[in-house]
Amino acid sequence: MIDWTDRHCRFFLRQLSARALLFTEMVVADAIIHGSRDRLLGFSWEEHPVALQLGGSDPAKLAEAVRIAADYGYDEINLNVGCPSDRVQSGTFGACLMREPATVAACVTAMKAVSTVPVTVKCRIGVDDQRPETVLPDFLARMVSAGADAIWIHARKAWLQGLSPKENRDVPPLDYELVYRMKRENPGVFLGINGGIDTLDKARAHLEVMDGVMLGRASYHNATLLTEVDEKIYGDVPKAPDWDAVRDTMIAYAEGVIAGGGRLNHVTRHMVGLFQGFAGARRYRQILSDATKPTAGPQIIAEAFAAVDIAGGPKVQSLAEAQRAAV
Repeated sequence: MIDWTDRHCRFFLRQLSARALLFTEMVVADAIIHGSRDRLLGFSWEEHPVALQLGGSDPAKLAEAVRIAADYGYDEINLNVGCPSDRVQSGTFGACLMREPATVAACVTAMKAVSTVPVTVKCRIGVDDQRPETVLPDFLARMVSAGADAIWIHARKAWLQGLSPKENRDVPPLDYELVYRMKRENPGVFLGINGGIDTLDKARAHLEVMDGVMLGRASYHNATLLTEVDEKIYGDVPKAPDWDAVRDTMIAYAEGVIAGGGRLNHVTRHMVGLFQGFAGARRYRQILSDATKPTAGPQIIAEAFAAVDIAGGPKVQSLAEAQRAAV
């Protein structure tokens, strides 16, 4: 999720779940090799466990990016072969690589040769006029032979011609059954599922078949659902969110960001999706919108939290319900 799951976002989401594996936004291998490494790869130790998601199609460059990233202590390295954006396609990586499984396999082999942590792949079930029932089994077999430790499958095709990235998240039909079949045919391979999953009940249903579930935009736009992940997905003892602690931690974090030359909205823009469905959520969002002002200070976070009827709890459960309630 380019421009979304940056280090400030991940620090915030970690306050809601101690167990969920967080993914970085996709970082291009060339940028790591030639750009500001601390800016691209640096993160807070509190974010663990966190996976670095890479983009690229050159095995040597990806291997070099993995070597560089090793010093930063990520828990997993993920190669993105699922993003359908025009920007990604122009660099010959992302979902267009579903047409080049041999190249992807070579990339995974090169990354595995230098990585000290698991190397995983995120893919689609196919692109454009490919037949997923033919393409996906072959793709998975190649990834397994190359040494991939896990494969995350977005259960939609990507139409690289004719659909926008946003449309590619909604228009192509979901084919969960095909992904389930891949798991049944590969019982010893960690396979996770992604796409259209916006409640933890849906996630638990998928986990009856699959090894993992990936929540993308649902966990961003309706971040409150993450407060139940440790209990409902990982089996931890039920525990009510300590909203005062979340508020105070984010205020302290925002103070540090501002002291380092950043701005308040670099942090608060990722917090807008919290409290969807709570009474006072609209006022919460309105107050956070003031964080864009140059003089805005961290006290805005306290003011926003104070506007929410936290004790009343959410009145909606799914992302779709939360978005309808926000209108």
